[in-house]
Amino acid sequence: MKREIIKIDEEKCNGCGLCIPGCPEGALQMIDGKARLVSDLMCDGLGACIGECPEGAIEIEEREAEPYDEVAVVKEILTKGENTLIAHLSHLQDHGELGFLKQATDYLSSLNEEPDFNLDAIILNFTTMDEQKGSNGQQAHGGGGCPGSSMKDFSIDENQMNKAGSAGSQPSALRQWPVQMHLVNPNAPYYRNADVVLAADCVAFSMGNFHQDYLAGKGVAIACPKLDQGSDIYIEKLCQMIDEAQINTLNVMIMEVPCCGGLIQMARMAQEKATRKIPVKQTVVSIKGEVLAEEWV
Repeated sequence: MKREIIKIDEEKCNGCGLCIPGCPEGALQMIDGKARLVSDLMCDGLGACIGECPEGAIEIEEREAEPYDEVAVVKEILTKGENTLIAHLSHLQDHGELGFLKQATDYLSSLNEEPDFNLDAIILNFTTMDEQKGSNGQQAHGGGGCPGSSMKDFSIDENQMNKAGSAGSQPSALRQWPVQMHLVNPNAPYYRNADVVLAADCVAFSMGNFHQDYLAGKGVAIACPKLDQGSDIYIEKLCQMIDEAQINTLNVMIMEVPCCGGLIQMARMAQEKATRKIPVKQTVVSIKGEVLAEEWV
């Protein structure tokens, strides 16, 4: 996928190493006397290291790079101690990256073994800051600069859904944002160990029961195999969902029109490329919203 990531000019770099502590994520290391980016996964592209370089050797560029993985970063940071963890969480907070901050605190809360410092106090501190910023209406940019691609994880109250449904209104079962395949982060928390729906753009407009019968409790991504560009990116993201997010199942929902068949082909290619194997279902929907076929492929 294309995203912002740092670039180091080796000719300008004098090997002073001042940028290394400026990157709590651990994406930079000194190798052969030069600062080097050692992992795309660890670099969030925010450029905290730029201000530490006296030679102006670091800049931000947009290029093909692996998606930033907040959980992988936190796992590495925990080995470096309390101060590095606090520096990293503060870094996310200062840049308004509340989506990644939530991923970090959720992961820390899930740990079975405590490190040798007061992790609960740190989690509480940054969780409180997260909620305060959210209540002030600030955006959480989970991997992109556009507010429309800000990552959000919705909690759905099943009782409220049932109550609203019985009153004649149908609440949304969507539990995440964004949903468009180019914008989603395949390692987002709502994909981890989840059942996922990969739907052609038109499916939800055709099916009146899409939210209630197909979307509730699931992660989702939408795409148009005819009009969207960059199908190789879609295949790579699906592969990451299978191998890294370890999704449980994938339901590919397509329209009856021939051009929609490309979506199931992408899913099959991702399944072949992935190291894990998961159940994949194909659901074919008519232009009137009827399910014409549904089978595991």
